[in-house]
Amino acid sequence: MTHPALPDHPLRYELNNELHARPFPELKAPCRAAYIVIKLPEKAVERDRQKDRDHLIALLDRYGAPHPAPDADHYTGKIGRSVLKWEMHTEFMSYTIFSDSVADIPFNGTVFSIFPRDWLAAAPGNILTSAIVRIERAENDADIQKIIDTKFPQWFVPDNLTVSRVADDEAIVAADFRIDENGHVRFAILARPDISPRRLGRTVQRLLEIETYKTASMLTLPIARRVSRQVSRMDRELTSIVQQMAEDADNSQPDSLHRLLQMAADIEYLVSSTAFRFGAAEAYAAIVDQRIQMLRETRVQGKQLLGEFMMRRYDPAMRTCRSAQARLADLSVRAERAANLLRTRVDVETEEQNHEVLKQMDRRAELQLRLQETVEGLSVVAISYYAVSLAGYLLAPVAKHYGYEKTTVLAAVTPVILLIVYAGMRRIHHTVKQLSQTKP
Repeated sequence: MTHPALPDHPLRYELNNELHARPFPELKAPCRAAYIVIKLPEKAVERDRQKDRDHLIALLDRYGAPHPAPDADHYTGKIGRSVLKWEMHTEFMSYTIFSDSVADIPFNGTVFSIFPRDWLAAAPGNILTSAIVRIERAENDADIQKIIDTKFPQWFVPDNLTVSRVADDEAIVAADFRIDENGHVRFAILARPDISPRRLGRTVQRLLEIETYKTASMLTLPIARRVSRQVSRMDRELTSIVQQMAEDADNSQPDSLHRLLQMAADIEYLVSSTAFRFGAAEAYAAIVDQRIQMLRETRVQGKQLLGEFMMRRYDPAMRTCRSAQARLADLSVRAERAANLLRTRVDVETEEQNHEVLKQMDRRAELQLRLQETVEGLSVVAISYYAVSLAGYLLAPVAKHYGYEKTTVLAAVTPVILLIVYAGMRRIHHTVKQLSQTKP
């Protein structure tokens, strides 16, 4: 089948290649790995990533190794007799050195000598975590038992030691997640002869990812504790505001509104300033849990599993972070609910005030109507008076001709003129009322 005539999406190949960009290392026991993660203390997401690449290139130039692509975010290549794996992540970058031998003195850190001191000092950030993985070959169960009984107590702190079978019983992994005197976390893997190099590499990679994302997610714990203290303080203040609103409904509104607005601003700032850290912790914790599940651990001689260690030591820290985030979200909702309650009360009182204003306007309109009717009555009298006077002047000669007195004629026409004027005023009033009620 030929290639379709439609053009490819601009990101098609880039996204497909991303799925295959970070292959697992292929390792054979005995060997060892040195791992270091570098992160800026603040605003690591906004860092200049070219500085990360420049730092890698500076190391590659020390060993005459080829450079990565200009926009690369991962690299694998040989430096000296070892293999270097470099990865750039959202918040940090990591370097892993794989060496095909083990040190005579376990975990002495000599493999880190591949990283020059002056080069490390120039790193764009600080060390988030570093680890040494020692991988030994175990021919049979007797070798495994001997190493567990004699070497593990020397390599690890017994109270924190985790030992488990992984990779379908093809390897034993051990760790205590302590930082040793050289500043590294120790991992030991006892590999059976039949484990494949790629599977052994996956196991090493998963252990390093567990350590990395465990440490990265724990960065949220101090923030969660600080948020919990602030939430407790603001929770008490919110309770005080609501209580004041309930006890002094008439006089507390201006002060309560000011305090609620200030609290809403503080809560919004706290939410926005911690949202990324809480979200990152949740994502990193999910990766840790997933990597532990992928190890498919089984117990060795009653030793605690790595998953059990995380459940007792790591999960409570993550629950603290989730609790702080949930409390902050709940406080935000409650503050909004209190503000809505106050807003509703203000709206009701405003409606009551508007109703009172309308009643007063009705009373004023009624008074104006009565005044208008009074004026209309006086107008009828005044108009009638002038009309009668004019009629007297007009009818006086006629009355004199027929022998009537002027006063008699005025007395006779006055009621008629009053009725005519009153009827005319009522007619005008009715016409104006109809016009005012007509919709435009």
